Amino acid sequence: MHAIAKRAALGVSSVLVAALALTGCGSSSDATTDAASTSSSAADDAFPVTITSALGDAVIESKPERVATWGWSAQDAVLALGVVPVAMPANTYGGNEDGVLPWDADKITELGGETPTLLTGTENGEPDVEEFVAVKPDVILAPYSGLTQEQFDSLSQIAPVVAYPDQMWATTWQDQTTLVGQALGLEDEAAALVQQTDDAVAKLAADNPVLAGKTFVYAANNQPEVLNIFRDTDPRVQLLAQLGMTVAPSVDELDPKEDDSYFFPVSFENLQKVESDVLVAYFGSQDEADAFVADPLVAAMPQVKEERFAPIVGESFVMASSAPTVLSIPWMLDQYVPQLAAAAERVK
Repeated sequence: MHAIAKRAALGVSSVLVAALALTGCGSSSDATTDAASTSSSAADDAFPVTITSALGDAVIESKPERVATWGWSAQDAVLALGVVPVAMPANTYGGNEDGVLPWDADKITELGGETPTLLTGTENGEPDVEEFVAVKPDVILAPYSGLTQEQFDSLSQIAPVVAYPDQMWATTWQDQTTLVGQALGLEDEAAALVQQTDDAVAKLAADNPVLAGKTFVYAANNQPEVLNIFRDTDPRVQLLAQLGMTVAPSVDELDPKEDDSYFFPVSFENLQKVESDVLVAYFGSQDEADAFVADPLVAAMPQVKEERFAPIVGESFVMASSAPTVLSIPWMLDQYVPQLAAAAERVK
């Protein structure tokens, strides 16, 4: 993947069935049919729609029937809204033998769909235009991606492209869900999914009050002797903040502010300047995590010495936390928060 450093179950249902809201307490087949018809009509009435991004407008004339996605997590929002895309990126990191992330595979099965065409892109990790031509999409959703202007323009010759609203790899999971909902004519359903997930995260925060106000640094050791630290514009950082934690002041103090990326490097020789109540970092395997803490400079960090270190371990968990969504948050967060809270409990 885009070297994870560069792009990198809570009990929340990841499905929202609009018909439930429309049928009230009734359960008859007629009521269900009427609700589905009303929902479909409402979706049709949402078009045409224009969605503006940092790279240009996507003008979607009618409800898309063939949805393709690009980037890390748009497929999650599409699936959560009950639509199986015709194509989505393959995930060799964190995915199953087919390259499908576990929460996506579960959702596809639940929806009774087939595995979409899996897009591999070029050798450089860029979108392969020919792959998109082959699947004949009605819309291409890439709200959390690294699309360039040239790539956006090329893909827009195939179908309307919904890119990121501001910076690449920086769209919040809430905004991703909202944008996908707009593109599919399912704005109300998307808003309800966001609210449902927000409420569940808020409950998790309330159940773990020790996290409130604790400072943290979110990092990754993707290259030797370097700790990459994520800025507060990154969705993985924002998710921990949503749990009540606070980005440590040392992040801003160490930030060279030389670019608009979502992370910056700190050499191991400066690790003592990485001050926080809790240190969070991700690793593809336990061996990688063990090798990290075995380094003498890392072992000397107060967070590590005092067990205020809460690693995220395992490729699927790394993917779930690196690009949080309405599907991946339920899949991973309730398993990780107890570990995070345990680290916070040790803050003196």
